[in-house]
Amino acid sequence: MIVALAGAIFLVLSLLRLGSLSSFISRPVLRGFAWGLAVTIIVKQLPHVLGVPASGDIWHILGTLLVAFSRWNWPGLALSLAALAALIGFRRAPQWPGALTVIVSGIAIGVLGRPENYGIALAGSVSLAMPHWQLPSLALLPRLVEIAAPIALILFAESWGTIRSLALKHGDAIDANRELGAIGAANIAAALVQGMPVGAGFSAGAANEAAGATDRLAAAVASVALLALALFAARWIARIPEPVLSAVVIAALTHALSLAPLRQLFRIGRDQWVMVGAALGVLALGVLYGMLAAIALSIALLLYDFARPAISELGQIDGSSDFVDQGRHGDAHAIPGVAIYRPNAPLFFANAESALHAIAARARDGDVRTVVLSLEESNDLDSTALEVLGEFAESLAKAQRRLILARAHDRVRDLLAAAGFTALASTSTYSVADAARLATTPPPPP
Repeated sequence: MIVALAGAIFLVLSLLRLGSLSSFISRPVLRGFAWGLAVTIIVKQLPHVLGVPASGDIWHILGTLLVAFSRWNWPGLALSLAALAALIGFRRAPQWPGALTVIVSGIAIGVLGRPENYGIALAGSVSLAMPHWQLPSLALLPRLVEIAAPIALILFAESWGTIRSLALKHGDAIDANRELGAIGAANIAAALVQGMPVGAGFSAGAANEAAGATDRLAAAVASVALLALALFAARWIARIPEPVLSAVVIAALTHALSLAPLRQLFRIGRDQWVMVGAALGVLALGVLYGMLAAIALSIALLLYDFARPAISELGQIDGSSDFVDQGRHGDAHAIPGVAIYRPNAPLFFANAESALHAIAARARDGDVRTVVLSLEESNDLDSTALEVLGEFAESLAKAQRRLILARAHDRVRDLLAAAGFTALASTSTYSVADAARLATTPPPPP
């Protein structure tokens, strides 16, 4: 029932077209999430490689393994390293099924070499039985929903991270609402046979990619193969040494450990700490809270940048109608008596007052008779920004200075008129050049 409820949550999100919420997860967050998750999964394979029981978060696992150094199973480690080396070596021959070869070799070692005599754990048998259906008491439903909701969040975090990471890597287009519906349907199907929660697992997705799968049929073929193995080869599968299985998982995840995306972000100087924060968040807080922390960090950095917009003073390039930032273009010059400013972010409640206050302070310097404010970054204004803009115009008028709005969008003009700033709306222009010409034209007598 818990799995069914988790599936129902995904289906509701898909039907309500809420896949757009995934847009709040930026690409640096996804890449950092993928890196941190790959490290997490690899660390959780180490107890199987070393033959030391350990569970919990990765730091607890690493601590347990270090304390138990004297109990490490060296034959198991050697077997895992040999399998890992073979898997990496097979990458030079992509036409050869490397993972399958290593698994079959592992079965041969398990059958002929008796690795359990060396303390190496085997995969063990899996019992198969038909499910039995019995609905729980309706009185338990609120509690089941409480459990299903975080499970759905965790599934979404890992699934969307996996889907987007692989899509970005291969240039694939995806539909978030369709993916939510697919995950929901898969969980409903799993619930009907009393299965575990289903998602786009990162290790499984990485293994699928590493195997060279390029078609949707790969999952269907894998499902049929898995069913055949369960029905006809269970006793052979049970003889696979656990270190060999762990090597397959680790090899599949090594692709996700590339630092090339992080180096690129440092090269361009944008969002590198968001990716680092996402990776550290997953390592320190786990899958769900790590991604939520990274999303919160990226939104906080965005709001921080918006709250402190850079102010450009524009000048005209000789012989043209182009107005550009004077600080970046030496051939741009100011128009005498006119100061043209552009806030390089949309004006809203968090930055309107500070940005316009900074412009007013700069406009007080020199012989400025007209201030042109370019609103090309603001296609809308909230009530706070609208009110502050009106106060800014009044303060300039008291100082015998004129305000002209340039690049004013129609929505902004409508809001100005509705707020009673009709004069400001009527003198607004669609270009900075028009505003500059208007600024050099004497205003009509009152």
